[in-house]
Amino acid sequence: MVKKIYIGNMSYDTSESKLQELFAAHGEVTSVSVVTDRYTGRPRGFAFVEMATDEAAQAAITALNGREVDGRELKVNEANPPQQRGGGGGGGYGDRRNDRRGDRGNDRGGRRERW
Repeated sequence: MVKKIYIGNMSYDTSESKLQELFAAHGEVTSVSVVTDRYTGRPRGFAFVEMATDEAAQAAITALNGREVDGRELKVNEANPPQQRGGGGGGGYGDRRNDRRGDRGNDRGGRRERW
C-alpha cells in the first residue's frame, strides 16, 4: 500500500531529485512532488513523497525527521488526508456591508443619522 509523507521546513534549494535520493535509502519511492507557487513557480518550502510500503515510510519518517538538509531541519511525518473545501462564497446581495451602492442620497457612507 502506498503511504504519503509530508516534508516541511524545506530549503527552497532542495530539489525533487535530492528528496528522491534521501528517501530511496529507506525503501522504494513511488513519487516525489515539491509544491510550488502557482504564480511564480518557486518552491513553497514543503513537499510530498509517496513510499511503496508502510514499513519503508515509517523508516524514512524516523530517520529523516529533524535531519538537516540544505541548511534547514526537515519536519517529516505522515501526510494528513486532504480536507473537503466548501463551495465559493455568494455574491453578497442583501448584506448591507457588501452593498457597494450604500444608502443612496446619504452622504454618510450608508449610515443613517438618527434625529
